[in-house]
Amino acid sequence: MLVVLTRRPLVICAGLFVFGVLTSTCSSSKPTQSPPRGPELWGDIKPVVSVKELMRYMIDPVADNIFDAVRTVVTKNGVVETVPKTDEDWEKIQIGAVSLAEGVYLLKIPRPFAPPGDENNSTGPDAVELSPAAITAKLEADPVEWNARIEALRNVGLQVLDIVKRKDVKELWDAGQNLDEACENCHKSYWYPGENAQFYQKLNRRLQEYHQPSSRPEQTAKPLK
Repeated sequence: MLVVLTRRPLVICAGLFVFGVLTSTCSSSKPTQSPPRGPELWGDIKPVVSVKELMRYMIDPVADNIFDAVRTVVTKNGVVETVPKTDEDWEKIQIGAVSLAEGVYLLKIPRPFAPPGDENNSTGPDAVELSPAAITAKLEADPVEWNARIEALRNVGLQVLDIVKRKDVKELWDAGQNLDEACENCHKSYWYPGENAQFYQKLNRRLQEYHQPSSRPEQTAKPLK
């Protein structure tokens, strides 16, 4: 026997057991549906390295498969342009795209932001990087942004996978730009606290001073403040 709870007194419906599904014969009310569940993991996940090490030894190297696929270099002998031409060239790009799209999700696994004892360049009055503790605090205060940065980077990997299928060199240039922007936007949020509007204003003034002609034979550069 199956027992169905409705808004009326308890009703017992007998003989309606078809793979555990109740028809409307017992009750006209529909059972509450549970929210969709994400895919189950096949085992426990335990991080091995910090975010800093994961980026240095995995994400950055595979991203170079995409960055280095198309480039223009000006040499004393002229302009040298590099583009993928062979199947091997495109396969290397595909390796980078697959590794990037899958590997960046490892950043969703809670892990230290730096190895033990590594505080980044976060000491002193003009520290150029955030400390691991400061980065952790930013993530915990707004985990939505952290996941959005990860998804942006993953989307580039997916974009490149589609480009590889079509072997579109022109779009590969655009993908490289998208990859650079996705990386730098994340770094500005979580790694380099000084890269704001004021930072670039000071940098621009510093560059202008550097390029201005001077009547003096030598000029000592002023430190950026």
